[in-house]
Amino acid sequence: MNRPLLRDLYAVVVAVLLVTAAVLVGRHLQLTYHNLFVNWPPVLATWAPHVGPGTPAAVLVAVAGVVYGPALAARLRWRALLVTAWATSTVWIVSLALVDGWQRGIAGRLSNPNEYLGAVARFHDIPAALRDFTHHIVLGTPAPWPTHVAGHPPAATLTFVLLDRVGLRGGGWAGVWCIAVGATACVAVLVAVRALAGESLARRAAPFLVLAPAAVWMGTSADAYFTAVAAWAVALLALAVTGRSPWWAAASGLLTGLTCYLSYGLTLVAVLLAAVLLLGRRRVGQRPLLLAASLAGLAVVPAVFTLAGFDWWEAYRLLVTRYLQGVGGIRPYGYWVWANLACTVLITGLATAPGLRRTGAVLLRRSTRPPEHVRLAVLVSASLLAVLAADLSGMSKAETERIWLPFAVWLLPACAFLTRPRAWLAAQVVLALLLNHLLRTGW
Repeated sequence: MNRPLLRDLYAVVVAVLLVTAAVLVGRHLQLTYHNLFVNWPPVLATWAPHVGPGTPAAVLVAVAGVVYGPALAARLRWRALLVTAWATSTVWIVSLALVDGWQRGIAGRLSNPNEYLGAVARFHDIPAALRDFTHHIVLGTPAPWPTHVAGHPPAATLTFVLLDRVGLRGGGWAGVWCIAVGATACVAVLVAVRALAGESLARRAAPFLVLAPAAVWMGTSADAYFTAVAAWAVALLALAVTGRSPWWAAASGLLTGLTCYLSYGLTLVAVLLAAVLLLGRRRVGQRPLLLAASLAGLAVVPAVFTLAGFDWWEAYRLLVTRYLQGVGGIRPYGYWVWANLACTVLITGLATAPGLRRTGAVLLRRSTRPPEHVRLAVLVSASLLAVLAADLSGMSKAETERIWLPFAVWLLPACAFLTRPRAWLAAQVVLALLLNHLLRTGW
């Protein structure tokens, strides 16, 4: 066995030990002190081995992806690869969700009383609801918002309000929306990696992006939708700085503004955007125009919501109070600050651990590595930095298997550095299948 592969296996062992420790310590804390508020730490789930309608399709997609995925990613024309990646990702997400059946796996998730659909009826007058939004965030105020509505800026809930207005009502359509849009996240990451680090690395990363264990949660929460919006904001900026296009820059700014009004925590996407600007600095010949276009796009969504009467900063301040009023104020920071990272292992898979090890090696020896490898390593490292910032903030204690999806998808391209892709890809799909069939996830 060669030395790099042996080091890769060491990285896997460390990742496995981290998850094992999170499970064992978490179970002890939950059984003894009941202060984690999850039944199967470190993820929100219960132990319940089961199969379901989606099992045959999930196994078939997993096997086909491992056998044919790397070869197809290398051979297909680029546009065909993007379409295939989206289609396969959609089927993978849906098949995993249907292991729990249509109602529990897809339609019922967003119909939960704590979810966004529970507040749709209160948006019959959208301008009035936006003006009044901050008055219902904190517990103890009249008619406080459901947990997820209070925990996010109103663009999240407003998305489902607009779906309802056009006739796409209920949890089924909401779930389909999140899956169809969320599955495009892998396409956005491929577009960005190709623009910044070259097509070869993007093709090598493609199977890992499509068949990530993150798909277990991409089909069960609105965070899949948030993930895609954030990913396209980054991808369009990558196209802007490499193609010198102010239109792509404006579109990136527009989606960045929307991202920040979908989730407060996604302001950390700024770390990835900064990395893109850093990587594209030598290619940009129209910097003032691109910057002006990006800022103009960025101003649109905040301006609309501010003029409508919603104060983002005031809402975030009140959210912190609401967070501390609930289980967020009880869950121990000392456990979750490292157990959250175990959740990240589960959503990105065991292959990402050696991928990150190799990413570090590229940065340490960047003078001897191809420039494309260094560029990809910088992009992946920016995502890791965003994850660590979110972790240390203490505002992501638990449930990061869904909350951190927008950052996790940018860790997966590290797998492009791996040799023997089929073996690593097999480890990814086996983990996803085990998670989905052994646990009943809360998302």
